[in-house]
Amino acid sequence: MIPGLVGIAGPAPTAGAYSREGLPVEMLHVPSPSMGRDVLVQFQGGGPHAVYLLDGLRAQEDVSGWDINTAAFEWYYQSGLSLVMPVGGQSSFYSDWYRPAVGSAGTVTYKWETFLTQELPGWLAANKGVEPTGNAVVGLSMAGGAGLTLAIWHPAQFIFAASLSGFLNPSQGLWPTMIGFAMKDAGGFNSTDMWGTTSDPAWQRNDPMVNVGTLVANNTAVWIYCGNGRSSDLDAGGDFGTAYSAQFLENITIDTNKDFQKKYVAAGGRNAVFNFPTNGTHSWGYWGAQLQAMKPDLLRVLGVPPPPA
Repeated sequence: MIPGLVGIAGPAPTAGAYSREGLPVEMLHVPSPSMGRDVLVQFQGGGPHAVYLLDGLRAQEDVSGWDINTAAFEWYYQSGLSLVMPVGGQSSFYSDWYRPAVGSAGTVTYKWETFLTQELPGWLAANKGVEPTGNAVVGLSMAGGAGLTLAIWHPAQFIFAASLSGFLNPSQGLWPTMIGFAMKDAGGFNSTDMWGTTSDPAWQRNDPMVNVGTLVANNTAVWIYCGNGRSSDLDAGGDFGTAYSAQFLENITIDTNKDFQKKYVAAGGRNAVFNFPTNGTHSWGYWGAQLQAMKPDLLRVLGVPPPPA
């Protein structure tokens, strides 16, 4: 096995940085007929358009990693945008799986694309005044490519899509094998239950590199970030193994992100920010910093008027 390969599963959320008391954060239980259960969604109202924040491969079932590890609700409080954090979906790639997701903790139904693009926006429109169109999706690691894929196939709902340290060519080369190892490590799941064998068209459908022309044709506003594996003061520290995995994973991810930039530009794309700094590991400090950095673009693209002078 490639050294550090299991690191693709990414860092587990670490408790501690929950948003402060007093913010209008709600824990919603949103019915999902497609998954046969209510899905927990953390929500902070702020306006008719929302930023959907999607979690990483080790997503917990009780709280979003975005809330555990960043002050996202604080940063976007009274911004004019609502925040939507679906909870759970470990190793799901926020996709509609072919078969039930059999993991070490039992069997669940994963129909995340259906939930995120039909059931959840319909519920939010009816109950929270959030428009089903004109929103943004931001994902990290597992959810980076997933966010772009959602925008590719649902362009009216997601007019802004951000991938932070995402795997942007999952159907090619060693990526299917690495993803399979990671899913086995993060929950005991099997990637063939998700998209079939690597020759199945579902792998290509969920590959942003393959579908970059559609993303360009949609004129979606795109934000792509990836570090290069070098540490900085944004790293949280921790033991050697955690630090090594965060460095290794970002180092093997950066090339696909740079290749994606080349293909995006070659396809005529002119509506993207590509941010490849001289440091950065696969960890929350960087993803939180990016969520803050993209805020002016999110406000502009989603049509939030500037405050009165």
